[in-house]
Amino acid sequence: MEFSQVLADNTNIIIAQWVVAVREDRQIESADDLSYTAIKNHIPDVFKAMVTVLSQSQESDIKSIVTASWQHGLLRAEQGFDPSEIAREYRLLRKVIFDTIEADLLQGTPAEIIRYMRLIDAVIDEAIARCFHSYVGERLRELEHLQASLALHNEELTRLVTSNEDKLSQLAHELKHPLTAIIGYSDLFLRQQRREVARRDNTVNIEHIERVLRNGRHLLRLINNVLELSRYEAGKIQLQSAPVNIRDLINNVCEMLEPLAAEKNLAILVNWVQAPSEIITDGFQLQQIITNLVSNAVRYTESGNISIVCETVDDQKWAIAVSDTGIGIAEKDQTKIFEPYFRVSSKDRPYLPESTGLGLAIVVRLVKLLQGEIYLVSKEGVGSTFTVTFPLKVKT
Repeated sequence: MEFSQVLADNTNIIIAQWVVAVREDRQIESADDLSYTAIKNHIPDVFKAMVTVLSQSQESDIKSIVTASWQHGLLRAEQGFDPSEIAREYRLLRKVIFDTIEADLLQGTPAEIIRYMRLIDAVIDEAIARCFHSYVGERLRELEHLQASLALHNEELTRLVTSNEDKLSQLAHELKHPLTAIIGYSDLFLRQQRREVARRDNTVNIEHIERVLRNGRHLLRLINNVLELSRYEAGKIQLQSAPVNIRDLINNVCEMLEPLAAEKNLAILVNWVQAPSEIITDGFQLQQIITNLVSNAVRYTESGNISIVCETVDDQKWAIAVSDTGIGIAEKDQTKIFEPYFRVSSKDRPYLPESTGLGLAIVVRLVKLLQGEIYLVSKEGVGSTFTVTFPLKVKT
């Protein structure tokens, strides 16, 4: 019996059932918001290569699996899958294949059954290995881009530290931990790679890369915040006024921060019924203000929701308020909240490690740049509301 033909005849059924299985698997969270096509990805190509490999005339030609599984790994890296999710979706593929062809498989001789089960397992293992290899490659390319970006910031950061000696110890403290992790894990990964040990399981190496990237991103965010503050203080930020659709801008911010809120099961509620239809301002700087306020609300809220209310105040002004149900800010700290490097903490927990203490300092300066005013109402254990008023048209 030619089981490769059985697989070929059941291709569409197997792929459809596999997509359903991936969607229903709660341990593959990265697929939750993907479309049918995005989940399917390059699996049809992987499956076609599998059929070719399993055919009696070409059973030794394992190379046809390489390209398809390689592309699958690249796209999964771009979609934000982690290694365990990729491994799990291949395990689901193996299960769906055997469930679908079980009846046909049992019609063969014991030797045929063993032979094809071994071949299918071998092909899927090879696909996983190639997929992981391309996934690691994509993460390494991202690491290289991150390294290049950090290098470009180095000279400006050096000048900044030199001109701000009083902040040097605080800045060095913030840079120390993520930078140490980057150096340590990079060195460990490189030493392991130099050994060139042929292993199918690359999970450990991948975890090292993920830690490097996570700490690198935090370091880069800190550096970018410091540089943004420096540019404002030096008067280098110039207004670029243009008509802005405030609803579209808020929607973009919400879409960007939705995954961060979803991780904590927080809802982002938006009310823009009375919002102005159009304003004249610097859209980039305004988006940065709203992004910092909403991300800050998410960071300091463990349960409840984040509320965004946008409305027209009068024929001259409009306002936006960002509220949370987070830890709140003590009254004694409310006068310090917009100072650089100041971070909110509560009785139950110290300040968050990913906080830089620069987000609100940047916000208050950009609000001033856009000729607005910012107000805070907060109570410990209840939450905070930041309200910002802006002119409908900034003066240039």
